[in-house]
Order: sequence, then C-alpha cells, then structure tokens
Amino acid sequence: MKPIIDAGWHHFVKVAELGSISRAALAADVPQSVVSRHISLIEGDVGSPLFRRTGRGVVLTELGQQLYPRIKQLIAETQSLADEMRASRGVPVGDVRLGLLPSTVPALAGALYQRVLKEYPRVRLHLTEGSSSQLQELLDQGRLDLSLLLRDGGQAAPDEPVLVEGALCLVVASSDPLARRHEIRFEEVGGLPLVLPGEPHPLRERLALLARKHGLSLRIAAEANSIRLQHEIAASAAGYAITAESIAAYDRNRLVAVKIVEPVLARAIVLAVARHRPHTLATREIRALLLSIAPAILAQGDGTTRGFA
Repeated sequence: MKPIIDAGWHHFVKVAELGSISRAALAADVPQSVVSRHISLIEGDVGSPLFRRTGRGVVLTELGQQLYPRIKQLIAETQSLADEMRASRGVPVGDVRLGLLPSTVPALAGALYQRVLKEYPRVRLHLTEGSSSQLQELLDQGRLDLSLLLRDGGQAAPDEPVLVEGALCLVVASSDPLARRHEIRFEEVGGLPLVLPGEPHPLRERLALLARKHGLSLRIAAEANSIRLQHEIAASAAGYAITAESIAAYDRNRLVAVKIVEPVLARAIVLAVARHRPHTLATREIRALLLSIAPAILAQGDGTTRGFA
C-alpha cells in the first residue's frame, strides 16, 4: 500500500467531507479526473470500494466510514508534525482553528487577527462562529483546536480558564413596565411568557431545573435558537428573552436588560482546548495570546461583546 498520507488519501478525506468528487476537485483546484483517478487507485490498494455513487454525489461505504476518521486523524497528526518540525527554531507555524461565540466576534475577531498577523505571520488562523453547544461538539470532534465556550457559574473545568464572568438578565422591550426595574426575582420570571432556545439546550435545562426547585412551571411563548431572533421577539413585546448582562448596541433603543436575582444566574466565558487533537507551538502561542488580550476586551466591550451567547 502507498504511504498513508499521499495525495490520494487527502482527496479521499475531501470527497468524504463534501460528498462529491466534482466539489472536492474544485476545492483542491485540480481536474475532476485527477481526483477520480486517485480514488480509484486507493480503492484498488485496499481491495474494496470506499464510496457508493448516488444520484446526488457519493457516500462512504461501510469500509470508508471505518477508515475516514482514522485517515483524517493521521493527516492531522502528520501536518502537526510537519508544523512542529518547521517550528523547531521557535517560530510558530501552521493552522490554528478557533471557535468564537457570536457575542465575542465584533470586538475580538478583528483585534485577534491583527495581533496574529503582526506577531505570528506564519500562523494561519481559521475562525468559526457558533453557539456554545455547536462549538463544544466541534471541539470534541477535533475540528477545532481552541474555542470560547459558555459555562454556568462554577462549572468551568480546571483546564478552562475563565475569560469574563457575568450574569443572565431578563431582556424586555423598552416600552414594557418591567424596563423601569433594575432587578427581577426568578420567581417572577417563571410566570412570564419566555423566548428560549429549543430543546435540548443547556440554558433550557438550567432554567427547567431551577424552576422545579422553586415549584414553578416555565411559560414558553416561543423558541428561537439565536440571540438575535430572541431579541427581535422580545423587542416586539411578544415575550421575554433570557440572555445578556448588556444588550447589543443596535438594540439599546428597543431593549432593556433586567438582572435576574434570587438566585443570580452567573455565567462565564471560558477558553477550552481540544483534548483529542495534537497541539503545536502555534496553538499554544495563540492560546497564550488569547489569555493575555481577551479578558480585557470582553470585560470592556463596546456594547456588543458581553452578551454571553
């Protein structure tokens, strides 16, 4: 069998991810015939088809499904080793994949890119935006090296440094009588028509547990899986969202945040690392850079970064 990291296996992974030989060829900027030939060669080497053709592209066979995660991991490890070898002189080199929460993107993404370009010109930074649950899944799958994640009060792991802490609030329309208040007890919140993420979701689970503890039944007026959608519904006075300690700048004229107390719903943004992905000098340096600049940026904010979402 040919070396496991030859071009054919790289094409195999790309075809598996895109579900199409033509799309894989386009992504690799090579003729489709080249990808097809490589796939045929490695299928000949292993003695069995790795893909099954369908009307809309290709899907992995059972053998292909078994090989895909192992080949992808080997390619990642090989790339990591190559980066480490190139970085043997102490210069960070290679790809770093970082996940950012939507509320952190406006202030952090640009500032981080500028610092990386200036201080680590040979590092290629790949940013992914998503909810905490989405980013956690990508991190667990080894598709991210680092990620900002949400943790409820006291639930950060020992290897997850806290970047910023805050409290969840009831987000109400500025015309609502509740907008004149600074605080609201959770018992009162339980009786309001709420706009929450659909299940399963960590916030839903947390609120449901707390409601049961206080003998309450939550009123779910609407389900929306993005902060912006939740805020839009709250701004229309059709319900109340539970999200941020501060409100995005574009919402300040329409929305007000009222701190939830008794109990306070503490929440933190932490920096997590992939546990099943090899780390390089580049990932370690970017992690250190984030730890040095992110807390101040997220704590200051500009009205758009402390949304804890």
